[in-house]
This record gives sequence, C-alpha cells and structure tokens, in this order.
Amino acid sequence: MTVKGGNLSAAIWSAINAGLYSFIVILIATADLPMLGKIVITVIANLIGVYGVKLIEEKMRKNKLWKIEMTVRNESTDALRVRLNLAGIPNHYFTAGKHTVFNCFCDTKEQTKIALDAGAAFGAKCFANETTLAP
Repeated sequence: MTVKGGNLSAAIWSAINAGLYSFIVILIATADLPMLGKIVITVIANLIGVYGVKLIEEKMRKNKLWKIEMTVRNESTDALRVRLNLAGIPNHYFTAGKHTVFNCFCDTKEQTKIALDAGAAFGAKCFANETTLAP
C-alpha cells in the first residue's frame, strides 16, 4: 500500500505501521522475557502483520484484464484453440509463417493460469500484459 497506493493511503499505512511497531517494541522491551522469546514474538507479529496487510491489499485490488500472447507452431493451432475455447477463455489468433499467434483475454487469475498451462502444453512462447479494467 505504501508503494502502489496513493499519497493518502501510503501515509495512513505508514503511520499505522510505525505506531504498531513502536507499541510492540515498548511492550517487548519492558517484558520480563528471555531474548529468544522477544525474537519469537517479533517474528510472529511481523508475519501476522504482513499477511494481514497483503490480504487487505488483495481484497482492495481492482479487477485486472490480462492479455496473454502465445506463439505456437502451426501444428498445435487447432488443439490449443479447442483447449482455450473449452476453458471459456476469449481468444483470437492469426498465422504468421510457420507459427500461430494467440491473443487470450483473461479476467481472473484462474483463467490466466489455465491459458498459460495450455500454452505450456504445446511449447508456446508467452507474453502476458496486465491492465486495469475501466470502472
């Protein structure tokens, strides 16, 4: 959020991070615990904090459209086309010499994985580009 977010969200998340970190440091410093206990608590707090923020970040992420361009040999064109169509992945293709270039349009991570796996099954050379969908 501090890197990809706007100015306000970066400032808010940075302030929350600094405040919580200071609280944990003071709490641990004044606790009557061995050094190893303090280290374990710090590690656990960081794991929970980073995981929580990444979870929130994922939920707030805008929908993305992935355009995947795959190049296969002409012999694989029909099989790849059938596989993509059965998976419900919008695509179009054109032949260029002894290769076929597929352009796939994936709305979800699952579709993206299916398209890339299908391409890999036929030895495709792939290029993926992500874009934010208009609201």
